[in-house]
Amino acid sequence: MLPASPLLAASLALPASPALAAILPAGFPASSAPAASLPAAPVLGVARSLSGRRWVWQTGEERVGLAIAQRLDLPEIVGRLLAQRGVGIDQAADFLDPTLRALLPDPSVLADMDIAAARLAAAVRQGECVAVFGDYDVDGACSAALMARLLRGLGCPVLTHVPDRLTEGYGPNAPALRDLLGRGAGLILCVDCGTAAAEALAAVQGRADVIVLDHHVAETPPPVLATVNPNRPDDRSGLGDLCATAIAFLAGVALLRVLRRSGFFDTRPEPDLLGMLDLVALASVCDVMRLSGLNRALVCQGLKVMGRRARPGIAALLEVAQARAPLNAATCGYALGPRINAAGRISEADLGLRLLLTDDVAEAAAIAATLDAVNRQRQEIEAGMLDAALRDAAVQAEAGHAALLVCGAQWHPGVVGIVAGRIKERFNRPACVAALADGMAKGSGRSVPGLDLGAAVIAARQAGILTTGGGHAMAAGFSLPQERLAEFQAFLDQRLAASLALPGAADLAVAACLAVPGATLDLARQVGRLAPFGNGNEEPVFVLPRARVVRADRLGREGSTIRAIVEGEGGGARLKALLFRAGESDLARALLERPGTALHLAGHLRAESWNGTESAGFMLCDAAPA
Repeated sequence: MLPASPLLAASLALPASPALAAILPAGFPASSAPAASLPAAPVLGVARSLSGRRWVWQTGEERVGLAIAQRLDLPEIVGRLLAQRGVGIDQAADFLDPTLRALLPDPSVLADMDIAAARLAAAVRQGECVAVFGDYDVDGACSAALMARLLRGLGCPVLTHVPDRLTEGYGPNAPALRDLLGRGAGLILCVDCGTAAAEALAAVQGRADVIVLDHHVAETPPPVLATVNPNRPDDRSGLGDLCATAIAFLAGVALLRVLRRSGFFDTRPEPDLLGMLDLVALASVCDVMRLSGLNRALVCQGLKVMGRRARPGIAALLEVAQARAPLNAATCGYALGPRINAAGRISEADLGLRLLLTDDVAEAAAIAATLDAVNRQRQEIEAGMLDAALRDAAVQAEAGHAALLVCGAQWHPGVVGIVAGRIKERFNRPACVAALADGMAKGSGRSVPGLDLGAAVIAARQAGILTTGGGHAMAAGFSLPQERLAEFQAFLDQRLAASLALPGAADLAVAACLAVPGATLDLARQVGRLAPFGNGNEEPVFVLPRARVVRADRLGREGSTIRAIVEGEGGGARLKALLFRAGESDLARALLERPGTALHLAGHLRAESWNGTESAGFMLCDAAPA
């Protein structure tokens, strides 16, 4: 149990209970959820912070949190944080220590999995040439690398193909498929694509079997041998939150089971499928899958594999990204993912796959350096588009559009998805960004929780507005004639009208208030037990009420990071706070220009390690005048 903190209790006027002192805000009822009779008042009265957000309490059932803490002998704060995440008493142990033994399902629960596994096993026994057709994003590269490595390790010759975003577009296309057949492929395996490619796949019908391992929303499966996709309408597996690489991993489990039962491994070793979990973790984080249940186990175990740096490509990319141990979900999402994605956006589409397939350390280093340079180029292209896109989006938001749709003739189609994400973050509405060329608009969209953009885009395609379109709830891609853009936006406005009820900026969910003396290294370590953080398991946000900035300065060549030293209202203990991507924001100015002013500071409490020394650090995400 955490010891009672007199300073913490005094500064927040909290009860003396150690748990309440650690987790509950001042003046809050004994339950961590607001009483039904009380208004849902903003945290510390912050209805509009310096970033334009309202601060709200992240609620949870107090009794559940206490019961979790008691059953598992945990600090009460950990129990309460688990309850805020909807983790029940019986699920808490698996949440804190997620294992595949406890959470991995039988792959056969997926529709068509047994058919796919039997056909793959036949290919292995016959030493058949298999073509793996991937995608140009992280999930596509990882799923293709996993299947190619597995099949090669089992003795199959393997061909790979990643389509060029600009010349081929997304997914299988007839010329590429015919080329793979001409090079000897007897089985074609589409990973992270293929579900919506019935027309293209018809080009090889009768000449080769096709297996699809995908997770994109499906209307009906294509007429191929097997489509393993938890999001096809007739799948009852309940595994719709898995990325394509996780589906490929389950296909590997099913394949090895078939081979094992037939005695294939009686005279040879089995491949180390668990050693490929680093690919599953990387793809799951970068494709923004929910980090709960099976995904949480896959990512936790995969990060352990990644930490061994045994895969030359990932080790080289970690080196160029200057990623320090311990590795976490942020390493995947911010250090590795953007560099792999950059190649598919503006360079050679298969660079990421080549990096993940090579066992040559020198080649891995060379490809990693190229990806790092391409990512810097991508950032420059993005910056050139972003200002104009944000201005156009602001006009549309002011005009009352439920979905923001902006486009430009000189915009790079490989970067539109990133810009759409920035617009979505700024205005808290679904956003679509398109590049115009030769009378066509080709773009990507990003959505907010609760509004299914992929379904809306598919409906627009079915209505004849779009030439192509598909995706999932949070992201989608599309193309259409330029003259139909207004019609497309009107369609989205109608389908996504609920976004008009959302605030202009997403609410910031606050887990608890802490006094500066209470933001200790021990508490940071305890909070870290809930990692990896990401979609569906967001990192807890704590608020330091009435904190004062003692000093602040910019770090780095470009000054994009601000380091501040803060203390509580009564002085005493101090805490290091960092603000990344600071720019010239109101928050940056408040830190730099008003030393000594009392601010409510919101951020993440983390245990930071530097030169062998561990300390508590506070990663700022927002602030408000006290």
